[in-house]
Amino acid sequence: MSTNDLILSSNLESALPLINKGKVRDIYSINPSTLLFVTTDRISAFDVALANGIPNKGAILTLITAHWASVLENAIPGLSTHVLSLDLPSQIPPTLHTTYRHRSTQVRKLVPFKIEAIVRGYLTREAWDSYQKDGTVCGIRIPSGLKESEAFPDGPIYTPSTKADVGEHDEDINEAQAAELVGSLEYADRIKGLSMGIYQVAHAYAWERGLVLADTKFEFGLDVESDEVVLADEILTPESSRFWKREEYVVGGDGEGCDKQFLRDWLVAEGVQGKEGLVLPQEVVKGTEERYRECFRRLVGKGFEEVVGET
Repeated sequence: MSTNDLILSSNLESALPLINKGKVRDIYSINPSTLLFVTTDRISAFDVALANGIPNKGAILTLITAHWASVLENAIPGLSTHVLSLDLPSQIPPTLHTTYRHRSTQVRKLVPFKIEAIVRGYLTREAWDSYQKDGTVCGIRIPSGLKESEAFPDGPIYTPSTKADVGEHDEDINEAQAAELVGSLEYADRIKGLSMGIYQVAHAYAWERGLVLADTKFEFGLDVESDEVVLADEILTPESSRFWKREEYVVGGDGEGCDKQFLRDWLVAEGVQGKEGLVLPQEVVKGTEERYRECFRRLVGKGFEEVVGET
């Protein structure tokens, strides 16, 4: 794969049945128990897919997710992720390997839980806005006197939300509502426990590598045969998480990010958030890719090109 490739859509229907095309990811069936996730370079913000993509984004997110899957499964006893392999399945002809290598993942087929498991470690962005209004974050009372971007004094908080369909908005929910959506209090408690534990391990790992993991969202699925709750979808990427450069982090301000916040901020500043068919200017595309690459370099310990060249 050339590191200048831009893949906005996959086309593997001649080799594998297409299950779904999401905002950024296409899903194919390999066999009854295995799916192929193809992460394109499409990018979305404010629930809208933008017209042009971010070069190499799909490969960056895929490789970061695989890296985290390995780190977390080794660090947290009993944790399973849906990641099986970055190898392309045998059904895909060799002529397509260059295009789809590094952006494709074989994953376990699971029954997805219909919530997003959000963990917040710092009082920032929408959490800060809410706190300023009434001293709460997603309905949770927070001690008074805190500053923007300050760590929550009692540790990270768990603030689940609905997982909306494409084009709709996620909504904050409480833990009782989360239990209703996932089918039982037991599953809800397992998801919360896993989410909080993963965040703690990931925060320490990122901190050692020069990043502050401010908040993140996880998704989980159920392996029906084993009744196992499995970490699924993308894991701790610059799209699912808010990462700040540790050396620039200060309480009372908004740190320099290595994530999608740069893009979101530009959309808001221009007043075009949520606009369909928007073409991003080249400087925003470049700035977003640079931040994703920096996040990759810090987390993985190597540059993106170096890793792609090794695999």
